Amino acid sequence: MSETPNPSSQEFDAAFRQAFRDLVLWRRDVRRFRRDPIDPALIQSLLELASHAPSVGHCQPWRFVLVESGECREAVRSSFARANAKALESYDGEQRAQYARLKLEGLEDAPVHLAVFADAATEAGSGLGRQTMPQTLEYSVVAAVQTLWLAARAEGLGLGWISILEPERLCRLLEVPESWTLIAYLCIGWPVEEHLDPELERHQWQQRLDAGRLIFTR
Repeated sequence: MSETPNPSSQEFDAAFRQAFRDLVLWRRDVRRFRRDPIDPALIQSLLELASHAPSVGHCQPWRFVLVESGECREAVRSSFARANAKALESYDGEQRAQYARLKLEGLEDAPVHLAVFADAATEAGSGLGRQTMPQTLEYSVVAAVQTLWLAARAEGLGLGWISILEPERLCRLLEVPESWTLIAYLCIGWPVEEHLDPELERHQWQQRLDAGRLIFTR
């Protein structure tokens, strides 16, 4: 009698490991999207997969808000414009001119806008693991975003994370509970172009740091 395979003992071969490495390296912060629509069922499947990300105490604190209203999207674009103008003021000279040339969002063309929040009032997990490091609740949401990012890339979709916004204003705009904190505002769509190198590296804003400089032994 044959035994039923244990799902937890799944083995991944060399081809899969190479494909996964390629997926990680090809994950880009996309800012240029085609306006072609995306099947809502695909978005739902990606969000379901993202919900399998690890979370502290298994609290699953992520809350996904699909922003579909034209009025809300316009308000988000206005928020970006204000925040971006303020950010520009913090640079001088050539760096200021360089910043002004960068494309830092895809709000106009991306067919899907997704706001991702952390719910600090979640009762799931009963607070396990958060007594000494409460910030791990928000870290858990970031893990879900990264999972979503890789899953979207595997489908050929691009994702862009916009941080140049006004979080409190967006929370009011989207009418979310006071216990929710904005973690990410994401644009999702089919990319106009694909590059292996990050856009900010390609436009000489910041080169990738050598991993050896970021790893320490004690």
